[in-house]
Amino acid sequence: MEPSEFTLLLRDWSNGDRAALDALTPIVYQELRKLAGGKMNAENPDHTLRPTALVHEAYLRLVQHNQKEWHSRAHFFAVASHLMRQILVDHARKRNTSKRGGGRGDVSLDDAVTFAPEGSALLVALDDGLRDLANVDERKSKILELKYFTGLQGDEIAEALGVSLATVTRETRLATAWLARYISGDAPAPAI
Repeated sequence: MEPSEFTLLLRDWSNGDRAALDALTPIVYQELRKLAGGKMNAENPDHTLRPTALVHEAYLRLVQHNQKEWHSRAHFFAVASHLMRQILVDHARKRNTSKRGGGRGDVSLDDAVTFAPEGSALLVALDDGLRDLANVDERKSKILELKYFTGLQGDEIAEALGVSLATVTRETRLATAWLARYISGDAPAPAI
């Protein structure tokens, strides 16, 4: 399906057209499944949150989401990204309630979002860092969320946020450095 067709269906759905939602469902489900599988492929086989459960929860939240207007496919998946992040972080926080304390050590951003067995504490730290980064620079936080939680490419992020690809590239580097310092806990993250 062409991006413009997808956007038209999103707009029709926003206007109450149930047939548009029915047409979008298999496409959205397939895309969410790819995203969830990518985020959880490094997880232990006995993990309690499966990709299918993540997809179903994200889909239910999207259908119930009170979005007045969808601007594009990228905008839709930006919202989906945020919802998946919330689901994963909520799950990680529940897992970690009895595991307070302990150092996080050095970790890359990619390692933190792959949701590896030891990653739930890192995922919580990543979420905390993204929230703090949003207080300093909301767009940089959103760029990292779209990159690491949705897997959008630079041009898709630029479209979703209405900025240039050069801006996305530059701000990704700055935000990644800021967040790496934040997560490592070695020193306070500098202002951006």
